[in-house]
Amino acid sequence: MIRITDSIAIEESELDMEFVRASGPGGQNVNKVATVVQLRFDVRHSAALTEDVRERLVTLAGRRMTGDGVLVITARRHRTQRANREDAIERLVKLIRRAARKPKPRKITTPTKASVEQRLEQKRQRAKIKRRRQKPKNDTD
Repeated sequence: MIRITDSIAIEESELDMEFVRASGPGGQNVNKVATVVQLRFDVRHSAALTEDVRERLVTLAGRRMTGDGVLVITARRHRTQRANREDAIERLVKLIRRAARKPKPRKITTPTKASVEQRLEQKRQRAKIKRRRQKPKNDTD
């Protein structure tokens, strides 16, 4: 059982881990040992997540989410399987914790009088600069 928040805990059986050979430098070790971890977590069918957490998680995951609603996290920072496995689980926990936090509702505010005046003054200055760039109008036609 992986505890994420007080109300969210995921069973380890919900996680599917696959170990893949790493690419890049590493000598003979890279050809022998599958150290890269691909962690898969089915967000759409997980009983541990509430609907609002699930929606925020899908949004936060972005490209890491497949069309079937499966979150894929690839961990390859470390040279050992164990360290990469722990890294992948840690990243999943952080992502779900972020999704579990409800965003603050945005307070609608109006701009101050000074900021409105400042913006209009900047627009006037910019317009003046652009007017100077124009060809002079010939009034003696």
